[in-house]
Amino acid sequence: MKFVYVLTGWEGSAADSRVLRNAVTRNSGLKVPKGNYYLCDNGYPNAEGFLTPYKGVRYHLCEWLSRRPQTPQEYFNMKHSRARNVIECTFGLLKMRWEILRSPSWYPIQTHNQIIMACFLIHNYIRKEMAIDPIEQHLDDWLNKQATGEGQVNLDVIDSLDLSPEWNIWRDTLAQNIFTEWRNRV
Repeated sequence: MKFVYVLTGWEGSAADSRVLRNAVTRNSGLKVPKGNYYLCDNGYPNAEGFLTPYKGVRYHLCEWLSRRPQTPQEYFNMKHSRARNVIECTFGLLKMRWEILRSPSWYPIQTHNQIIMACFLIHNYIRKEMAIDPIEQHLDDWLNKQATGEGQVNLDVIDSLDLSPEWNIWRDTLAQNIFTEWRNRV
């Protein structure tokens, strides 16, 4: 997995939703094309483009060892957790590779931010040079075209972080559909 957006400079105590709101609303910020989404934990709002698990429903992978999901919300949370686990492992790999990311830095904040960005860029370079699966290659090709302007299209992107009943309904429908599909297979 490669990182597609990095925003440095925020204190670790800043609320996740505040940092995300800043990333989405800044001019050169995170651009999420409508119809696409990032998986987020419950520190973020369940808003268009940012899909969170259901609160108050089993979520962590270890909670699924003893019994199978019984509801669409449980099944959705189980799948969400498995997918997010890949993301968490990628951050773990990043921290394992560069010790400077595991401890406080005594460098000036601007230097520290540049070091963090360099670690992410080198991680992506290493991933680029390693053998990857065809789906990841397809995604990389699309991202490269976007970065160079090749095949550039004017995408309708998400530029705010607003809670909406429609997004909750969309998540409910997605949960019901994948649960029904899974139930029909077993």
